[in-house]
Amino acid sequence: MILKKFSIFILLFFFSIKGFTQNFPEKPNRLVNDYTNTLSPDQINNLESKLVAFNDSSSTQIAVVLIKSVGVYDIADYTARLAQKWGVGQKGKNNGVVLLAALADRKVTIQTGYGVEGVLPDALTKRIIENEIKPSFIEGNYYAGITKATDAIIAYTKGEYKATAKEKQPNAGKFPVGLIIIIIIVVILLSKGGGGKGGQVIGSRGGSSLFWWTLMSGMGNRGGGGLGGGRGFGGSSGGGFGGFGGGGFGGGGSSGSW
Repeated sequence: MILKKFSIFILLFFFSIKGFTQNFPEKPNRLVNDYTNTLSPDQINNLESKLVAFNDSSSTQIAVVLIKSVGVYDIADYTARLAQKWGVGQKGKNNGVVLLAALADRKVTIQTGYGVEGVLPDALTKRIIENEIKPSFIEGNYYAGITKATDAIIAYTKGEYKATAKEKQPNAGKFPVGLIIIIIIVVILLSKGGGGKGGQVIGSRGGSSLFWWTLMSGMGNRGGGGLGGGRGFGGSSGGGFGGFGGGGFGGGGSSGSW
């Protein structure tokens, strides 16, 4: 296993210097790319929505690629270089996964970035190929095989990385609860100890009600800001895929045929 990864690393390094004559597809703006017209538009959109949602919630990028053939090239080597060229995954996290199937060759591979090799080791990618992909691909049901495989990949990698503060902003717009408690205590003490007109928080009639209404209104407005228009869900409901982040690959993953 170590020898295999080292060999692919050497090949990646060699071809980055010498150049590689194989033509790769240009970097796309989608996670699901079918260059064989095998999947229907609805199937592509369903897969895309699922993978974009997972990308938004975890920052892990899973790319699906269907091509006709890799020619004379090894499918694992081809896919690792394609993933490196596209930059699947986040830069610094290298949390990208590429599932590529060459339909005319009847070959499939799952290649993993450095950052997900711990939760998605070669043994698991091999199991996904054997148990989830091959049975459906043998029957010609490519969509089912890809769906099962991506579901398995998500299950194994879920929670490994969290979205960045810019993506999630979990504390943005929240009213400080501790401050609310302090204000309530102070108000209660003042209202009990002041006596007479001093018992009112605000001197004019109705001032106390106005104070509490303002306080509660402020809490409601601040707390509700995080759900405005459903945009807190990262763009899967409107913005779509934001692009690959520049992740790196080094030969992790497995391949098979059907």
